[in-house]
Amino acid sequence: MNMKKGIKAVLLLSGGLDSILAGKILQNQGIDVYAFHATTPFFSCNSAIEIAKSLSIPIKLFSLKDEYLEIVKHPKHGWGKGINPCIDCRILLFKKAKEFMEEIGAKFLITGEVLGQRPMSQNLKALKTIEEEAGVCGLVLRPLSAKFFPPTLAEKQAWVEREKLLDIKGRTRKRQFELAKKYNIQSYACPAGGCLLTDPVLSKRFKDAILHNEFTMQNIPLLKTGRHFRIEGEHFIVGRNEGECVFLKKYKGKYTLFEARDFPSATGLLLKNPPPELWQGIIKTASSIILRYGKAKQGKGVVRAFLPNGSVIEIEANAISQEILQCLKIS
Repeated sequence: MNMKKGIKAVLLLSGGLDSILAGKILQNQGIDVYAFHATTPFFSCNSAIEIAKSLSIPIKLFSLKDEYLEIVKHPKHGWGKGINPCIDCRILLFKKAKEFMEEIGAKFLITGEVLGQRPMSQNLKALKTIEEEAGVCGLVLRPLSAKFFPPTLAEKQAWVEREKLLDIKGRTRKRQFELAKKYNIQSYACPAGGCLLTDPVLSKRFKDAILHNEFTMQNIPLLKTGRHFRIEGEHFIVGRNEGECVFLKKYKGKYTLFEARDFPSATGLLLKNPPPELWQGIIKTASSIILRYGKAKQGKGVVRAFLPNGSVIEIEANAISQEILQCLKIS
């Protein structure tokens, strides 16, 4: 009698090579694998659907939004080197994957986690904490590092043969590449480490936004765009290239938009409308920044500010000095 017949498992598919290999290894043991791919405002894999198709497995796409932002702002287990709440993120991800597992009648979860590959979330202590708080103890099979863990439910029930699982450990990926060649896996377009919360520049920007209560789903696209400055407590964004300037112009009529009047310049956006007593000083400084990133003659010019109410004001200003600019810059 085939004990594996009809046994379903949910693969947490990131799109990276490790998760693809994990799914392939379990497929080769006769398990019916279903992919679960979660996206956040800071991580997604556009190739996830194609990867699932290449493995001939169905896929469930799940989007983590406001609930995820709250975890980023207040992580129980803290941030990594950036603003990445890796342990809290994995707990939430496992909870959602477990819900999907129960929904389709699957028996266990599969991940491509490798012991010691990520210092914050893939050590024995962290992995145990994640399983306990997510309520998935004994349900998570990690085929690439299974030999370093106690047998899971899938192994105890003989749904999976433990001797065919692996003992990969650490950050070297030599064995994974060998396996990719063996299984003829050529496409894995989303490598590990693709989360924007680990980026040092963006992390600094996101932390500043959290401090000023600006870290919202609505603002995330803006926080990912341009150069960022803090003028008397107000947030000013300047496009770095034509594409970013075109993007910022979409907010004209909602926020105050800045551009030079008489020559090409970057586009600037004041994220909120400041209090009246600070208005004059802020728009003067914002205009000076715009001139710094434009083709002003002798460092002078006129900047137009397009207000949300439809009115336009013109501000004569001098380009801001590099020294002051650096003092105002967030990232």
